[in-house]
Amino acid sequence: MEEDNVILKSSHVYLTAALVERVFESIHYAYVTYVVKQKQLLITPVSSQWFVKVHEPTQFLLKSRNLKGDRTLAIREILIDNDLDTTDRILQYEIVERTNLIKITI
Repeated sequence: MEEDNVILKSSHVYLTAALVERVFESIHYAYVTYVVKQKQLLITPVSSQWFVKVHEPTQFLLKSRNLKGDRTLAIREILIDNDLDTTDRILQYEIVERTNLIKITI
């Protein structure tokens, strides 16, 4: 079931090709924000204009990792700014289909 995992590795969030296709389609940039009260990292495509109105996100490039289409987000600054655990690990996540939002518990 590794293809279903979201992984934190070297301060990068690794997203599988299937997850990227499902949420981002052909978009190569994401809005990312950390919600302290929920202890969640929120990730959505830059096409989600509602997200900008609700949160104050930072824009990140979805970097290609391999030919399968896996991508990563370099979130080191978010981890440091919020004093979060940077240990490499599998992360729990949830997808909100109707808003193309990935909620990652971190």
